[in-house]
Amino acid sequence: MTLDLLIRGATLPDGRTSQDIAMRDGRIVAVERAITAEAAEVIEAGGQLVSAPFIDPHFHMDATLSLGIPRINRSGTLLEGIALWGELKPLLTHEALVERAMRYCDLAVAQGLLAIRSHIDISDSLIAVDALLDVRERVKPYIDLQLVAFPQDGYYRAPRAVALLNEALDRGIEIVGGIPHFERTMEAGRQSVEALFRIAADRGLRVDIHCDESDDPLSRHVETMAAETVRYGLGDRVTASHTTSMHSMDNYYASKLIALIAESGMNVIANPLINITLQGRHDTYPKRRGMTRVPELLAAGVNVSLGQDCALDPWYSLGSGDMLEVAHMAVHVAQMTSQDAMATCFEAVTTHSGKTMGLEGYGIAPGCKADMVLLQAANPVEAIRLRATRLAVIRAGRVIARTPPREAVLSLPGRPAHVNPASYAPRICS
Repeated sequence: MTLDLLIRGATLPDGRTSQDIAMRDGRIVAVERAITAEAAEVIEAGGQLVSAPFIDPHFHMDATLSLGIPRINRSGTLLEGIALWGELKPLLTHEALVERAMRYCDLAVAQGLLAIRSHIDISDSLIAVDALLDVRERVKPYIDLQLVAFPQDGYYRAPRAVALLNEALDRGIEIVGGIPHFERTMEAGRQSVEALFRIAADRGLRVDIHCDESDDPLSRHVETMAAETVRYGLGDRVTASHTTSMHSMDNYYASKLIALIAESGMNVIANPLINITLQGRHDTYPKRRGMTRVPELLAAGVNVSLGQDCALDPWYSLGSGDMLEVAHMAVHVAQMTSQDAMATCFEAVTTHSGKTMGLEGYGIAPGCKADMVLLQAANPVEAIRLRATRLAVIRAGRVIARTPPREAVLSLPGRPAHVNPASYAPRICS
């Protein structure tokens, strides 16, 4: 039988080289050397990296591409971003929300980003819920879009959030969200975590909570999350996002907390681009880095993913849908510059995030979905270093995006006529 697509001579993230990848009927049917079957299309990888697609496990699609509406966040702070979002919400329309989200999804596909988990603010309206449920159906053929009911103004603090969260779940939102550190008191935050876990357990849903996104070392709601995860036996169906207060905690308490998180089996998502920008704003010098303790969590066996969080919205005036940019920032902020640590950061925007989202059939192996990206890089570390060009993005065994290789043309006497950035890395000896 003829294959739908055959990639020849690929390097895989685990280091295997000269691998052919055969695809038929939306699935990978073989990964091995020298596959001889005929195919409707053949791509010569030439030793370049083929990875499962990129994943963004933490994003806010309801706000994306809204930069400048109704004004710019001039201070760049989290609190002004929240205030600005409050000014923008009354201006939202179903049509505008869908249009911006669809444009962002176009960008995501071009970047090889084929799975996204988006939080939707349900504090005082479900207009964004209905819009993103519409978007989820529209992009279903090419993006796995998970949606979180997120009471951004506080589950108890926002007067209508309790009722609207339940209504959002009734309409088809599949993940329970929260923001305990934004409640009026620590006790109200703790109570919100307990209430949200009870809802998730009763409904059989996943949990993903913005937790301790603060410079306050006494913001410790992730401790309650770990306890509730164990209480309900939810394990890796639970995710704590941000947890930036850990960068300010004393080492003794942090060591206790990391052990509790590991014991619970929950996931953690760090968002290096936004947290290095928003945290530490009240510091003079020295300034805190603003990201949670990624290396220590990984060392304890916690599944850590990296999210983009924002792109061109009230909180972040940058962002490009590029998860390699996210990994690149994490490498620097967390000082994860060994070869193994950098490779782990690549995993944090691919396989680790696939586990966080519970994606079925994710990976480059027989039986997995035929979703992948061909990169202009020889390995994961080089992909991060160069934020490598996505030469081909494949969904269900079909190429859905192509980008020409990055190459500069030089006019210098006695020098090469062409420069390919990927050809300049020295050979690393193990």
